[in-house]
Amino acid sequence: MKICMIAEGCYPYVVGGVSSWIHRLIQSFPNQQFIILTIVPNRSWRGKYVYELPENVIEIHELYLEDYDWGRKRKRKKFLGKKEYNALRSLILNQQVDWQTLFDLFQKESISVNNLLMGMDFFNAVTECYNLNYSQIVFSDFLWMMRSIYLPLFFCLKMKLPKADLYHCTATGYAGVLGSMAKYMYGGRLLISEHGIYTREREEELIKAKWVQGIYKNIWIEQFRKMSNLAYDKADLVTSLYGHARELQLELGCPPEKLRITPNGIAVENLQNLPGKTAEEEEKTYVGAILRIAPIKDIKTLIQAFAFAKEEEASLKLWIMGPWEEEKEYAQECFDLVEMMGISDIEFTGKIDIKEYLGKMDLTILTSISEGQPLTILESFAAHKPVIATDVGHCKGLILGDNDEFGEAGIVTHIMNVEEIAQALVTMARDKSKCHEMGENGYRRVMAKYQLAYMEDAYREIYKSFAESMELAWENEESR
Repeated sequence: MKICMIAEGCYPYVVGGVSSWIHRLIQSFPNQQFIILTIVPNRSWRGKYVYELPENVIEIHELYLEDYDWGRKRKRKKFLGKKEYNALRSLILNQQVDWQTLFDLFQKESISVNNLLMGMDFFNAVTECYNLNYSQIVFSDFLWMMRSIYLPLFFCLKMKLPKADLYHCTATGYAGVLGSMAKYMYGGRLLISEHGIYTREREEELIKAKWVQGIYKNIWIEQFRKMSNLAYDKADLVTSLYGHARELQLELGCPPEKLRITPNGIAVENLQNLPGKTAEEEEKTYVGAILRIAPIKDIKTLIQAFAFAKEEEASLKLWIMGPWEEEKEYAQECFDLVEMMGISDIEFTGKIDIKEYLGKMDLTILTSISEGQPLTILESFAAHKPVIATDVGHCKGLILGDNDEFGEAGIVTHIMNVEEIAQALVTMARDKSKCHEMGENGYRRVMAKYQLAYMEDAYREIYKSFAESMELAWENEESR
């Protein structure tokens, strides 16, 4: 069975999180052939991989959401046919979207994205949408916003897709559109594995965004919802990492019979017997933040909280362990904040092998404003380390437990709450025996529920069931 893994904004360009999960999954099935179809902002990302691709990756395809209409010089129809126009209209008005006609239009016709966006068909559909719902705002602004919204989607719809037996998307959104279109074009199966809930994450980003204002936030949110609805409708199976994520998928309209929970897993054995502190270091309380330096990780709150905690507990030292090259401007703001506040005992290591550091840590910390089921928490537990984390994604379930008896494995705080996070650091530093006990609770939890072998077994069963269903379908087709 040939599997096409469809990812957005992560593998193989960005370390950690979903990228690590994809890399481990591909490595876990060396006898399966994988194609990577990856969605990135623009061509500046081209070929800049931070992972060495496994040998069973046989192809890699890139889609750029901010690209040029390379085929615009070709001869094209001036106007859409009635069926095609109605499909475009259904998309813009979000009225029972005729995705199949849209797939055929972009895949089988020689259509120019530029000509379509600047043409009368798009103009007329947008005008109708404006008159029905948005006549209180300036039309010219609305028209250009709609063009900016549909440009990346239309590039998706024009993408020439690789043929595979199974399309495995790591999100809904643009990845889900590609997977749905590929299933329609080639008849394969569609599997969606959501780590965070894509629609909700985009909503949170848009609500906080400064580049889009007022009613336009709602229009963008509606766009992501309609793409996710397509993916949920066309998927054969949709997985999530934990119970609450499944509840959100249900709220967003995914049929319950398609849903399955498949928790993350890590290779626990790789994090055993790590080198610990020297005798001279025992008096220090080492805190590790294993993450990439990016706004979503809210490093600035972490820095400020550590500064306040350091004033109360001098033994604290913070290691911020992860790359900063992807978000250089934000990283520099973090470096400047440390210098401006005059904070001692904060060290930025850059990208490292966590096995060289994690054994020395007394605890780890994660102050993100959005997460799914963070691998860094599971890695900390595997090394017998407790965790302080914000109450996002499944962090609370991992630390406090989901209906298990292993006990608390750290402290959960509210997001962006400097005082709570600082107090949690002080509490851990002053009660080393409790800190150790929490680390052991986390270790028992990860051993019981979150080993890599468990995740591999879940996806082995899923891949096997898809392969068997396709073989049965082929046999039935041949017997007709």
